[in-house]
Amino acid sequence: MSRSILLLRAVNVGGRNLVPMARLREVLASETSLTGVSTYIASGNIICDELVDAAATCSLVREVIATEFGVDTPVIARTHNELATSLAAQPFGGGAEKLVHAMFLEDAPAPGAIAALEGRLVPGEELALIGRDLWINYAESGVHSTKLTKSVLDRALGVAGTARNLRTTRKLAELTA
Repeated sequence: MSRSILLLRAVNVGGRNLVPMARLREVLASETSLTGVSTYIASGNIICDELVDAAATCSLVREVIATEFGVDTPVIARTHNELATSLAAQPFGGGAEKLVHAMFLEDAPAPGAIAALEGRLVPGEELALIGRDLWINYAESGVHSTKLTKSVLDRALGVAGTARNLRTTRKLAELTA
């Protein structure tokens, strides 16, 4: 059986949007029909058994988190196969694991989004859209010097997304195998 991942956006960052993972696992076990639930690190990675209806599950989990923790966060699902396919297709090779990120999108980005984002790249940055995943290879100075801020990405893409670095993405593919 394939497993899936539910990715939460911007939880447990800088002391804001606090969602304790142990309590989250308890709440999901009692408030949803998810099975095989575990979490990986505190940044909001929920591993679970294969989802029957990913969109309905994401909506329910978002509602449960808002009710229990007072945090309204997008919840984005990927199957193991989707993770593995995206990882295999990302064009930046091994890259520096801290500099290469996958931004998992809720849906397809708006037309023209990639062209708009390409105009904001700093020297050394690259990006590529693989399905519903936007891969970003940040310049050597890293995420802190990019012009691809959350608001720029949200505005251009027209859809919510959440990013994980290459190391975490590989680990999530491993955990869902």
